[in-house]
Formats: sequence, structure tokens, C-alpha cells
Amino acid sequence: MQESLGALLHNCSKTRALYRGISLHTVVIKTGLKSDLVISNHVLNMYAKCGSTISSRQVFDEMSIRNLVSWSAMISGYEQSNKPLKAIQLFSQMNIAPNEFIFASTISACASLLKLFEGQQIHAQSAKYGLSSISFVANSLISMYMKLGLYDSALSVFSATSEPNSVSYNALINGFAENLQFERGFEVYKLMRSKGVVPDRFTILGMLSICIDRDDYKRGREFHCHAVKLSLDSTPVIGNVIITMYSNFKLIGEAEKAFILIRDKDVISWNTLIAACSHCDDHKMGLRVFREMIKEEEEEEENNTVIRCDEFSFASALSAIAGLASIHHGREIHAYLIRTRIFCQDVGLCNALMNMYAKCGFIIDAFNFFNQMTNRNLISWNTIIASFGNHGFGRRAVEMFEKMKEMGVKPDSVTFTGLLMACNHAGLTDSGEAYFNSINEVYGISPNIEHFSCLIDLLGRAGRLKKAEEYIEKFSFGYDSIILGSLLSSCRLHGDVEIGERMAKGILKLQPTITSPYILLSNLYASDGLWDNVAEARKLLKDSGLKKEPGYSLIEVRGVVERFTIGDFSHSRIEELKGMLKSLSWDVGQSFFGHSSLM
Repeated sequence: MQESLGALLHNCSKTRALYRGISLHTVVIKTGLKSDLVISNHVLNMYAKCGSTISSRQVFDEMSIRNLVSWSAMISGYEQSNKPLKAIQLFSQMNIAPNEFIFASTISACASLLKLFEGQQIHAQSAKYGLSSISFVANSLISMYMKLGLYDSALSVFSATSEPNSVSYNALINGFAENLQFERGFEVYKLMRSKGVVPDRFTILGMLSICIDRDDYKRGREFHCHAVKLSLDSTPVIGNVIITMYSNFKLIGEAEKAFILIRDKDVISWNTLIAACSHCDDHKMGLRVFREMIKEEEEEEENNTVIRCDEFSFASALSAIAGLASIHHGREIHAYLIRTRIFCQDVGLCNALMNMYAKCGFIIDAFNFFNQMTNRNLISWNTIIASFGNHGFGRRAVEMFEKMKEMGVKPDSVTFTGLLMACNHAGLTDSGEAYFNSINEVYGISPNIEHFSCLIDLLGRAGRLKKAEEYIEKFSFGYDSIILGSLLSSCRLHGDVEIGERMAKGILKLQPTITSPYILLSNLYASDGLWDNVAEARKLLKDSGLKKEPGYSLIEVRGVVERFTIGDFSHSRIEELKGMLKSLSWDVGQSFFGHSSLM
């Protein structure tokens, strides 16, 4: 009887089957086996593993006799249930010598709370009992010291470890990655390979994370190859990180290849690829991937192995739709969400819907949706402020900012970017300058280059060119090609050749391979009638060998987004377009069309 109950309770612990475990606990009580130490430990461990620490502690307190297994199950249960303080407190009450598992759990608890003093005391105790060099304890010590930024202490423990395994190396690698010590992470990996220790998925995960953080494409490819050799690239955990890595390098094709090779794709795999498409500005592909996800979900419903789209899936799809400005598809998803009531509880998804309507040009729908939201966060306010600003409703954006402050929501850097853009588009020069100065003076936020760019454009449009130049000289990041280009455009608008020439020279010094300074300077000279200077600017552009990238326009017709590029006549219906232009009395010879279907 005892053996059968023990086996069943152990199975409940492994499968986290709490309700089945409760039923078995009832059987234990009814059969009078509550006093059996082995059975009680099984019950205690079952509750602890299932995260029910209140029940496990009750069983623990009612036990007349406890052994190391009892203490270990309870302490590790607290640590794994994110109750580290309770784990440390219980450890301090022990009346028997701890084993390596208890030391490992308690040290991990100290690491979670960043308690160095307590961690060092327990380290000393483990050394006293001769357990500090055992891998379980040593690995926890390495993780703790790395989390606290004490690299030398972590390396000292590592050196004293009798047989360092992959977990030991992983603790060092991840610790160095978290502390931005990337080169030292690479060194540990080299040492690991030289010692013949085979990397596991956590090793590759750590190394890929380092490559992403360092923007190290070459090494990222190398570790992708290592993952392939170890047959780890097809696992969702590694495959998802590989997708993220390639998307960071704007290589959406490689990201898609990595996705295809994942065997058992989970919802995170699909979401990662959709988000990668948005990051790489391939919104057409992002929407295609989302459709494939929906299709696969429908096909797998019959097999009961459905990958359910979650809130992040829909938010990512809405981001792609916003990028395409395709209101047709946006309304489809909104209707689906209303039917399924998925979006009601998720503020992030509501923000994505509001942003989609705004990006598609439906600012009233976006505002109405904002007003209907029962829960709003800072992102909600930032989105509606930026949306009003982008649509030219600067005063409404300012009103929303003031209302946001009244509601007790503290603005962040993104808030001021949207607010300054709104002031810029609405010509609220004095208000915009005052808001810019308040960023640091009132809210303690350091202005960034986006804030500064909005300010310079704002002052430039208002014709306050000298003041804008003074701000450029005042701030360290003033001499940026985008900022200088913004002021150069304003000089052309207001005909200020003197400042314009200084801005153009500054841009060419920073980025000699772009065409815009030559063109803007030429137009500036032309507006002032300086034709010799116009000819000189055009000659400089020609001699540089640079060419201006052709512009293009997008238009959605019946859910299909068409692209028209200057100088490209490859549209399949170009003759019909010419005919339509003739009927409108346009000069077809002066019209330039190109096309590519985005959906």
C-alpha cells in the first residue's frame, strides 16, 4: 500500500497534478498513513512541487519526525515558488546538518534577494561540511556571486569545484552576459570546449544572447553553426533566439529559415517571427506569417494540438497592419477580437488596436477606442498623444498631455517625443520649446536626440534659425546629420543661405556619402537666385557619383496595397493608368509610375 501511494504521489509531483495529489492525500489520512515519514515526505514534496507552499508547510509543521528529505523539500519548495525569504528563514531553523541540495536551494534564495552577507555565511557553512565543491552547491554559489557582480569570488568557487560540468560553465557565461562582460563570456566558452565539456542548450542560449547584445553578427553565425552541429537549432528555445538574432541584424530571410527548421513550433516561435518582420519593416511578410499561424491553428484543432494565438500574436499582427496602413485587415482582426472577447482584459492589445486605427488614418476611431478602454497605462496615453500629433491636432495632443498629468500618470521620454512632434506639426513653437526645457528641469528626464530633433525642426519651421543654431551648439549631440539636415531644410524654406551653408558643410563632414545636402543646398541657392552656386552644388553632386533614391507612394485598394515608384513603368496595368490620366487631362509623359503588390 505504502509503495503504491508513494509512487502515485511521486508521479503527481513530477506532473504538477495538484488536484490528483490532494485526492491521494485524503487517502493517506483515511488509511492512517499520515505518521509514515516516507509517505509524509511524498505528500510534502507533492504540494511543494505544485507550488502550494501553504499546504506543504502545514504538512511539514504537523510531522512529528522530520529528516533531511523533509527539510530539503520544504526549503526548495519555497525557493522554487519565489519565496526566497521563507527559504532562508526555514534554513536558519534547521536542527540537523544540511545536505548539498538544501545548501544549493538556500544559496539560490540568497541570490534572488541579493543578500551577500547571508550568502557568504551559508558558503562558509557549506565549506565547513565539505560540500562547497560539490557541483550542486558550487553552481549555486557561482550564480549568486555573478548575480552580485563579484566575478573573482565566482571564479574562485569555479576553480575549487571538483568536477565542473556544463551547468558550472553556463553559470559563468550567463553571469558575464548579464554583467555586460561579453569577452569574458567568450573566454569561458573557449575554456569549456578545451576541457571537452559538451555545450548544452543553455550554453548556446547564453552565447547567442551575448552576440545579440554585442551586435556581433560574425560570432552569432558561428554559434548558430554550433547549434546546428549539436542538433539544437530545431528546438523552440534556441530557434526562437536565432530568429531574434537575425532580426536584430535586419536579416529577415535568415530569420525565416531558422523558423522553418524548428520542429515543434510553439506560440512563442510564431510570435517571434511576426515581431521580427515588424522589426525589419517587412510588414507584408508579418501579415503573411500571422495568416499561416491562423491556418495552422485551424488545421490542428482536429488533432487537439492547437497552437492558440495569444494577445502578443494579435498585437504583432496589428503592428504589421499599421505598418501597411491596411484598415481592411485591421477591422477584420478587431471584429474577430470582439467576437472572441480576447482583447477585453489585455491593455497591450487595446493599445495595438488604437495605434492601428491611428496609423491607418482613422484618428476619430482611435480616440473613441481610447475613451472606451477601462484600463489604460502610460503607453495608452503616449499612443493617443502621438496619434493626435501625427494627424496635425497639436492642441488636442497638448490637452491629452495635461489630462494625463491630472490623472497622476507620470510622463516618460516617449511621451515628450510625441508631444514635441505634436507641437511641431501644429506650429506651437513657444509651447514646444517650453515643454522641451521642462523635460529635465521639471521631470528629471535627460533629453535625447529625438527630443532635440523635434525642437530644432520646430524652431526652424517658425523661422527661428539663429536660436536653433544656438541650441545645436549648446547640446553635445547637436552635431548629428539628421538634426543638421532638418535645420538645412528650414534654411531653404526661409532663404537663409549663411546658416544653410554651415549646416550643409557639417552634414557632408559627418556623412559624405548622402545626396540630400547637395540637393537642399542647390535648392537654397536657387530660391535666392544664386545660379552660379546652384551649378556648383549640382557639379559637386555629379562628381561625387552619388544618386538620389527614387521616392514611392503606397495606396490600398480593396485590401491590396499597391506601391508606385518614380521612374518605374512596370505596373501590369500601366496602359489603363495612362488612359485614366488622359481622361483627367494629365500629361502622361510627366507621370512616373512603378508598382509592387504588398499583399
